[in-house]
Amino acid sequence: MSTLDEVIARVLNIPVEDVDDELGYQSVRQWDSLGHVTLMVALENEFGWDVTDETMLELRSVAALRRHAAAVSGSAQTPQPRPPQPEPAPVPVTVHRGLEGIVFDRSAVTYIGGAEGVLEYRGYSIHDLAARSRFEEVAHLLIHGRLPDHENLRAFEKELASQRRLPDRVLELVYALRDAKPVDALRTCVSALGAFESEPSDQDESFEAARNTGTRLLAQVPTLIAAHHAVRSGRDAVEPPEGGSHAEAFLTMLLGESPSPATVEFINRSLIVHADHSANASAFSARIAVSCRAGMTAAITSAIAAFSGSVHGGAAERVLDQIDAVGRPEHAAEHVRRLRALNQPVMGFGHRVYRTEDPRVRHLRASVEELSREHEDFLGLRVADAISAEMSHYTRLGVAPNVDLYAGLAYRLIGLPKDLAVPMFVAGRTAGWVAQALEQHENNVLIRPLLEYTGPHGLPYPKAVS
Repeated sequence: MSTLDEVIARVLNIPVEDVDDELGYQSVRQWDSLGHVTLMVALENEFGWDVTDETMLELRSVAALRRHAAAVSGSAQTPQPRPPQPEPAPVPVTVHRGLEGIVFDRSAVTYIGGAEGVLEYRGYSIHDLAARSRFEEVAHLLIHGRLPDHENLRAFEKELASQRRLPDRVLELVYALRDAKPVDALRTCVSALGAFESEPSDQDESFEAARNTGTRLLAQVPTLIAAHHAVRSGRDAVEPPEGGSHAEAFLTMLLGESPSPATVEFINRSLIVHADHSANASAFSARIAVSCRAGMTAAITSAIAAFSGSVHGGAAERVLDQIDAVGRPEHAAEHVRRLRALNQPVMGFGHRVYRTEDPRVRHLRASVEELSREHEDFLGLRVADAISAEMSHYTRLGVAPNVDLYAGLAYRLIGLPKDLAVPMFVAGRTAGWVAQALEQHENNVLIRPLLEYTGPHGLPYPKAVS
């Protein structure tokens, strides 16, 4: 007779040495709902266990299975008639609205220390990455799991450069969407890439195909943003340039001219600090799509749709509206007092996970200061700083500046309209979405939360109206 561990390994098609107390239902792809039922049937056949609906729910981990095996060891395995069971008392349901505080999986991509204001990509501090890395290195870190050496970096840069060009039919769609909001055009065109690419890699469910598609999207998203901006500005879309960094190529297409070194440095830093932020709504949306095996293009399309919302990526655009409404630094105090009296939020402050200043803020503010100096325009920076000073007494209660406070202002200083703030954010965040989607792909499980139903039951169907 096989041992318990051998049965588990055989049914789940995993090495027997991987069967340990940490292994449980949905912890690996093989132990899904069908796999669980198959395992229960195998245990009935192998050991004569009497598996009921109740034990099906109890035996959802190797630890529970081992405890059950020990409990029935030496007892008769012939099923006995079950005495009538009392109706179980209803179990109270705890509803976590917004999934607040729920840990739905494990991840090695991004660490956030909300109380201390810490952000790390695969163990590296955002401060070191923003100060010392090019975006290509950070993207490689996120997507491939390690910082590249010289050879890996050159190969990755070459791959990005070779993938930037858009298919002709997608470029035609960009022209057709010239009057659409930039983020809506971007979402639509990313989705179209999945239909128009000559190699339909989304039909291949392998990890390698998903990573190749993700890298291609990382290269093409900036091209889409730049092409749409050019078309709606009355210019022709610019062909991706040869040579230069990812940030420089993006800016050349976006502005239609060679960018200044300060502008390139800002975009590089912006892409890095925006690259990932753990299980935010858009990354969760991408993971849900992958959990359904919808493909990488579908996952990134879903993420852009979620990110465009005004309380997610769209918040940067609203910060610019606020800076315009304040107008001058001396008006900041009255603006904040009025908003608080109306119990309305002050945009650019507070974060779902940070209880202190968002660690990305210092890098974007430094960019705004440098760009303000280059363009001899400090008004926006002074207004943002004045609002921040007026909000300083809220910091000790966890309402501190967040990444949106200075991001949109920097884009404005390089001559971009405010409705490009969200797409610019997406250009960096695509790297993180791809990394999150790949991690989901590698150990996939269908993400399927529950809702507590509170509506009526058994309503009589009304008679047909003649």
